[in-house]
Amino acid sequence: MKKIAYYITAHGYGHGTRSCDILNALRAANPTVPIIVKTDLPIDFMKSRLSDGIDLRQGAFDVGLIQKDSINIDLDASISAIEKVYARESELIEQEVAFIQEENIGVVVADIPAIPLAAAQQAGIPNIACANFGWDWIYSEFIDHDPRWKTYMDKIRQVYEKTDLLLRQPFAEPMAAFNNQVDLPLMAKPGTTRRELITATTGSDSKKRWALLSFSSLNLDQGALETIAQLKDYELFSVEPLRWADSNIHSIPRSVVSFADILASCDVVITKPGFGIVSECIANNKPIIYSDRKNFKEYPVLVASIERFCQQAFIPNAELYSGRFKRALQDIEMASEPPEQIKDGGAELAAQHILDRLFA
Repeated sequence: MKKIAYYITAHGYGHGTRSCDILNALRAANPTVPIIVKTDLPIDFMKSRLSDGIDLRQGAFDVGLIQKDSINIDLDASISAIEKVYARESELIEQEVAFIQEENIGVVVADIPAIPLAAAQQAGIPNIACANFGWDWIYSEFIDHDPRWKTYMDKIRQVYEKTDLLLRQPFAEPMAAFNNQVDLPLMAKPGTTRRELITATTGSDSKKRWALLSFSSLNLDQGALETIAQLKDYELFSVEPLRWADSNIHSIPRSVVSFADILASCDVVITKPGFGIVSECIANNKPIIYSDRKNFKEYPVLVASIERFCQQAFIPNAELYSGRFKRALQDIEMASEPPEQIKDGGAELAAQHILDRLFA
């Protein structure tokens, strides 16, 4: 039987989250189809979200952007890393063409590295991109900073232009390089409240308001942590590996409670705008306090979606990094309900399009 090869950028957990939603929908729609996933995202993160029977393998085929933390991007480190990857472009494409042939791959799906799509195009098999933005669009913003960005923007765009199909996810830029597009509704699924288990695990007070700090990294100094400790009406949570020693912020292992269930158990989420967290806040009907994000072209697109579909409040970077959450927490209590709703079922629709290409 022909297999599906699914490539996921390691740029951020949001790419992994939404890809896992589609992979689980694929497994539910046709449990017999073999699926191989290649990504440089942490394997324990992937396993915490995936159905059994999906073959996980290490593999890095793009860089995305290198971040100093969840808010700030290191542009110089990013372009240097991209140059190293693309110095091996021909080698990596040749490697993946051989993989496609040896493993009897029938369709390649990518979120959203270009090199695996180029390999599928060279091998002559169906190739599908699945994302809400392309790296060509993201990189276009940095050309004035360093002209090297244009070289890689053009390389990536040329591959996107040849891609058979784009499954365009919500909160998307136009993605004009792709000639054949299908729009998807929301993919995230609501989690299950686990307050009793979290209370037992962390010693937290279930009667207080719970706020989740949803960041992969966040540099809070001792002064900020002392300010946060003054929020007596709230319990604060993070998800491992994010933790702060000697603080009142409870860090929860994914092995104990899944991220989706942690989010479902909290009353409010404090975060930076990202596709995954915005989707999960909508799916779980959770208020979102968001901060500004520099050098990331997706930011205004995501903010517009937050304003349409979420109960929301804003916290400036200065207040976030200093631990001054109180004003934003007061604002979110008075925030109005979201003006719009979005349909769900995106993961199932994506899975059907992928299987249609596999069996065409």
